[in-house]
Amino acid sequence: MAGLAVNVAVIHEGKILLTQREDFETWILPSGGVEDGESLAQAAIRETKEETGLDVELTRLVGVYSRLSNMSPVHAVLFSAKPIGGEIRCQEGETIAVEWFSFDSIPSPLSAGHKRRIEDAISGVTGVVVLQEFKLPTVPKNITRSELIELRDKSGLSRQDFYVQIFERAELIEKVEVSCIAKENL
Repeated sequence: MAGLAVNVAVIHEGKILLTQREDFETWILPSGGVEDGESLAQAAIRETKEETGLDVELTRLVGVYSRLSNMSPVHAVLFSAKPIGGEIRCQEGETIAVEWFSFDSIPSPLSAGHKRRIEDAISGVTGVVVLQEFKLPTVPKNITRSELIELRDKSGLSRQDFYVQIFERAELIEKVEVSCIAKENL
């Protein structure tokens, strides 16, 4: 069964907030799974607070992104948000950096699928449904997250180099399954 996750594009004064993940040292929108008993919006607010230290107000639903690949499938609901309080800090064991980036200075490497999500969020897209299918020739079929971490640890590569090596050979097929409406510039 596919996982259900939330992503949050926190946007403020022409910048977007990204976190650097500890597991692969890639940049990503604040993200995480939806827990039993919470709504999608509640999960988005909670995950942002846990990973960044910021309190946010959700401002719009950007879209839904289905990531299909050799790894466990995930359906991610992306919200746009604005900060309303808190102080930036990392979440021990999950994030190693939390930083604001201007729209024209997005760092790399990004986690798989996040380039499109960031672009959609900062361009004002709303209501999109996107299939993001990754074909990963160097990854065994149906690999779990823990098996991927085990491969990373046995590879002899840095966390980031391992991730980049896997995804530089990947084929990405993106298909917009439901069109969207682009708002005026944010």
